[in-house]
Amino acid sequence: MNQLAKSDPGPVGRRPGRAFAAAVFGAALLAAPMPAFAKAAPESFAPLVEQVADAVVNISASQTVEASRTVPMPNVPPGLDEFFNDFFNRRGEGKDAPRQRKSNSLGSGFVIDASGIVVTNNHVIADANEITVNFNDGTKLKAELIGRDTKVDLAVLRVKPDKPLVAVKFGDSEKAKVGDWVIAIGNPFGFSSSVSAGIVSARNRQIGGQYDSYIQTDAAINKGNSGGPLFNMDGEVIGINTAIISPSGGSVGIGFSVPSAVAAPVVKQLREFGETRRGWLGVRIQNVDDDMAATLGIGKARGALVAGVDEKGPAKPAGIESGDVIVKFDGHDVKSSNDLPRIVANTPIDKEVEVVVIRSGKEQVKKVKVGKLEDGDKQASAEKPGSQGPAVKHSALGLEFSSMSEDLRRRYSIKDGIKGVVVTRVDPDSNAGQKRIQPGDVVVEVAQEAVNSPREVADKLEKLKKDGKKNVLLLVATLQSGDLRFVAVPFD
Repeated sequence: MNQLAKSDPGPVGRRPGRAFAAAVFGAALLAAPMPAFAKAAPESFAPLVEQVADAVVNISASQTVEASRTVPMPNVPPGLDEFFNDFFNRRGEGKDAPRQRKSNSLGSGFVIDASGIVVTNNHVIADANEITVNFNDGTKLKAELIGRDTKVDLAVLRVKPDKPLVAVKFGDSEKAKVGDWVIAIGNPFGFSSSVSAGIVSARNRQIGGQYDSYIQTDAAINKGNSGGPLFNMDGEVIGINTAIISPSGGSVGIGFSVPSAVAAPVVKQLREFGETRRGWLGVRIQNVDDDMAATLGIGKARGALVAGVDEKGPAKPAGIESGDVIVKFDGHDVKSSNDLPRIVANTPIDKEVEVVVIRSGKEQVKKVKVGKLEDGDKQASAEKPGSQGPAVKHSALGLEFSSMSEDLRRRYSIKDGIKGVVVTRVDPDSNAGQKRIQPGDVVVEVAQEAVNSPREVADKLEKLKKDGKKNVLLLVATLQSGDLRFVAVPFD
């Protein structure tokens, strides 16, 4: 905002005339420094569009599907039905005759290498039998798939042109600020080379994926823009247009682009290996809310709380434990649990990195050798169920606890290997009820110590109250799924 300083009142006893005051005020405005903005709105986007437009392509993907249909047969005299069947079958219209059906999808993409490397969304070419890349000059080239990544929804294609193509390069999406100008070029509703302009509306948007960190923009993005580039004012690709929110099916000014910081490493791996090779830590994590931060003694809410450690993962031999809060990985700050999967995934496999964790309110540094995610997906560990004693009950925190039994395992479908104390009743008005604890959940730890009986739970809760604690941290195995999560419950 402009801040105008108070003006000099002038000589005592003399009131300056209006004309004089206006002149002084105008001079003051001219002399005052104007606030500096990142970039003014351009008079025209035309020079930028001319620079990059020929690198943007339309992509047509067709899929041939074997289908069958039943066509009503005409009423024919007895003895002639075989003839009519043969006639309709030759035309491909016989009863239950198989037929081939082509489905087509249109999308966008862009050239990143003049030799013929094209990037688009995976969903544009998914299950396609034939992919055609259409260029601005009318050239059409068949494309082969180099590799795809379903987690980030990217695909890399190769075409074989007669001459070098116009190509664009990735920029640094981390430098993009909310309010910066951007333009999108693509193939919305089949209208090729359509240009729309807008700004970066938000960053690091999460819309449901594990590695989500979308750029949100109000540049018009519609069906057919998928896979097209989002350019900054330097003509660099800082995003790949992937999704929209649209109750009407058209643009309402909320579009999402995969940032180049996420896309570029994936594209590089797909070109080099034909697949992604993501780093793997071997932990199950969750976000840290204010109650948890207070309970864990880490100050403000931050980091990724480790809810479980894979017995065969890289974190285990490094000494990372359940209840640790990871606040830094390989020099990168972990502001929330959403940050950690992306940081780990982009870390080279077998690289030894430093991981900063907070344990018992103090920072510790662990050294971890990063594993390969796909290998980790194949690994699993199972514990044998322990012996079951007679059911014992106890109430606290608005919860009723029971010792584990075969009957409770069957009733709540509790997986073998999960140990702890079963929640059998929840007061919905209690603090625990407000934290979404439900009957069938299993309390595995209280204040980061394992519990095996309702009596242990009661004793630990009583001790925490005497020590003046306002919250208790529970590690809970969720009903049916068995997924572990920490829950900070205030004492009533």
